[in-house]
Amino acid sequence: MNRKKRLEPIRKKGIALLLVSCFLFPCAAAQTERAALIPLPRELSWKNEAFDISRAAAVYISSDSLEPLLAQFLPAGLKQLPVKKTVPGRLADRSVYIALENVQEPACPEEGYRLTVSAANILLKANTLHGIFNGLQTLVQLLKGNKIAGCDVSDYPAFSWRGYMVDVGRNFQSVDQLKQQIDMMARYKMNVFHFHLTEHAAWRLQVKRYPQLTSAAHMTRDKGRFYTVEAIKELITYCRQRFITLVPEIDMPGHSDAFTRATGYNMQTPEGLEIVKNILREVGTEYDVPYIHIGADEVAITNKQFVPQVEALLDSLGKKVIAWNPGESKNPQTIQHLWKAEDQHYKTDTGGRYIDSRFLYISDMDPENAVVTIFNRKFFEKDRGDQRLLGAEFCLWSDRRVTHQDDLLRYNAVYPSLLAFAERSWKGGGYDGYNFFIGAAGSERATAFKAFEQRLLVHKQKYFSLLPFQYVKQTQIRWKLLGPFPNSGNLEQSFWPEERPDSIQQVRGISATGGTVWLWHTHFPVTAAWLPHPQEYTTWYASTRFRSPVSGTFDFWIDTKDQSKSGADATPPKGSWDYNKSRIWINGQLITPPAFKFAGRKSGLLEDPLVDEMYYIRPPHKITVSKGWNTVLVKLPVDAFDPLKDWQVPPKLMFTVIPLEGAQQLNRNAVPWVFDPDAD
Repeated sequence: MNRKKRLEPIRKKGIALLLVSCFLFPCAAAQTERAALIPLPRELSWKNEAFDISRAAAVYISSDSLEPLLAQFLPAGLKQLPVKKTVPGRLADRSVYIALENVQEPACPEEGYRLTVSAANILLKANTLHGIFNGLQTLVQLLKGNKIAGCDVSDYPAFSWRGYMVDVGRNFQSVDQLKQQIDMMARYKMNVFHFHLTEHAAWRLQVKRYPQLTSAAHMTRDKGRFYTVEAIKELITYCRQRFITLVPEIDMPGHSDAFTRATGYNMQTPEGLEIVKNILREVGTEYDVPYIHIGADEVAITNKQFVPQVEALLDSLGKKVIAWNPGESKNPQTIQHLWKAEDQHYKTDTGGRYIDSRFLYISDMDPENAVVTIFNRKFFEKDRGDQRLLGAEFCLWSDRRVTHQDDLLRYNAVYPSLLAFAERSWKGGGYDGYNFFIGAAGSERATAFKAFEQRLLVHKQKYFSLLPFQYVKQTQIRWKLLGPFPNSGNLEQSFWPEERPDSIQQVRGISATGGTVWLWHTHFPVTAAWLPHPQEYTTWYASTRFRSPVSGTFDFWIDTKDQSKSGADATPPKGSWDYNKSRIWINGQLITPPAFKFAGRKSGLLEDPLVDEMYYIRPPHKITVSKGWNTVLVKLPVDAFDPLKDWQVPPKLMFTVIPLEGAQQLNRNAVPWVFDPDAD
């Protein structure tokens, strides 16, 4: 909410309400003067002044190479200014101005920049054009109306490789939708676009020598949809203009059924390998890209010469090779792309180079916890990268077919995840391990995430109002976890919290925070959630109370599971939230589970698009709320922690209960709901 709208009711109701508002929102005035920057710069200090765009006379640049950046990437209001070429430090004209300068300062790293904003001028300096570009992205975020907040910024990234991977082999995306995502990558200073082009379902990369590869007859999804040579070149150029490196992936020798259907050969046969080499020769000469990703995982290697010969060929073409790990053994020069948590050998490998994507597959995450988990990550368990530990990528896989291409963005929470990843990969730091929880209230971790969430929600409103952005505020929601209650495998057995809910306030329990709460994660003990010592065949309860200033019916996100988009998770049975017999009460009333369109669906799931299985893609629950205190109770039974018991029903011990934005701050005086599990 902008300042003018927030203060309007105060002006009408007088000074008394003004004092009340100041009590409720003590930092509001200060926050409106300071931009919510993502990623947060390494060094940032604010000034009590601002640059007024309307007073600016000119933009000065130190070299012609800066001019292409001005028309496309200068903040609105500055693009119309005359451009003058001179050295900013020797200006005779002392009018209000903007100056961009290439400098040679050893203290300013490759992508780093220095930005100074005062009432008199804006000075942006960097060693490289990429640094100037990054500084311009910060400058855009600093803009509010006609003013740019005064500040001093010294900034550079913790990791040199900050990537986003898109799988278009399984689900095709148009060039326009890809450009939309690339634009957001650039805005948040990400620099690698990993383009996964081939899969079992389809080969999406045009190869002039083998036109049958992209024939609709050899595709099982999005038949006939592929990227022409011209389209790939267009995307490479589009990325390069935004200082992003496009990395094409041609998956080999696995994930290659489409290749086999089109050519009649398995890649590992002599004939298949020769075709692969011809493809790589064409790709290597046709496209100006420094890296080729070859996949090379999740396949039985029958031809031990396949990967070495591919690596040698790409090396002769001047291409650097990247491959997934774990996978087939690689040449020491091949960059290894980590994807499994147990893959730890990089710690003892002193010569290899690595990219980290462990627990960065957003197709396996819900929106609320995707942001939390990515924000918590410490890539390689290091605060910053080096020449070996290059950086990280978050990945958009979707084994499940989608109905519309933009479903990929909605179902996988791409943009909230992108902002969390951009913050962490630029700033570095984070927390050891894989953490699916916000952190104890008042802890350093929880405080840091709450501050990031505030900036995230500002960006949601400012830049994503017309795009899918499924994250809502959750740090204000506190819970009390009660258990474990042994259930001996009887998931319907009841215990005292549901039989005597009035007694809950007298019991301490385990404190938890968030709208989505994971008590136990499927990959425990590698992953950490709210329960330090989870037990099988137990039942847990989660309780909270919230105070609303008004009564009414409001929208809630409610669920007791997370539907994977990579796996073939079954739809819950009719009349149930999940397969664990979970239940939810609000104000003592049992909440009816969704009427799933395909309740109990298990067969053929990867080809069946999701329609209402996740809380964030179906209509929200309408919940009647009373003025004053309201109660929430969630029952979460579980039997065995055994994902192989039924591979389509992986055990999960989690839940989501979140009032949407309209309910969180809904009344005329903008008083938010208060969550306190121990309130009277």
